[in-house]
Amino acid sequence: MKLKGINSSSKRTIELIKETFAELMEEKKEIKNITVTELVKRANLTRGAFYSHYDNIYEVASDFEEEILNQVFNNEMTISNQKELDDYLDKIFNYLENNYDIYSKLLNADETIYFMKRLNKKIYSSLSKNSNINYLNVIFFTDGTIDLIIKSFRGEIKENLKEISAYVKNMANYIFFSNN
Repeated sequence: MKLKGINSSSKRTIELIKETFAELMEEKKEIKNITVTELVKRANLTRGAFYSHYDNIYEVASDFEEEILNQVFNNEMTISNQKELDDYLDKIFNYLENNYDIYSKLLNADETIYFMKRLNKKIYSSLSKNSNINYLNVIFFTDGTIDLIIKSFRGEIKENLKEISAYVKNMANYIFFSNN
């Protein structure tokens, strides 16, 4: 994103651009099918308003990625017990739940936005810092968690984010912290 000191009008414009982008992602299924012209027309903005905040459509997608990563992962941490993992997962699921409308549109697209891969890497990184945890378990857990989140947003499974969060925490306890 271009501007550093953003006033309330700019914030509204950015949110409108992002909301419209999410709607178009849901309809078009891939970023490459969305044009700036189409976005600004639907959002009832000028091209200048768009370009004062973003260089292109891909930068809007990147802004979404950075938003979730900054909100959820404002610092790196090592997870060494179930409580720390539960708190970490609560933070992720609460953020997604609080922003459900916009992420349901984004994740209904065929192109699930690169941020889900980045989210996976962040969770993996935090878990794999604990040398007592088997890295294959970490991969299995992070890939499965991300897949469940995507399936929930797409309506491919009946469970909502709260149910998935509870399930994931139980599985994490079993996979990482039980004495098998």
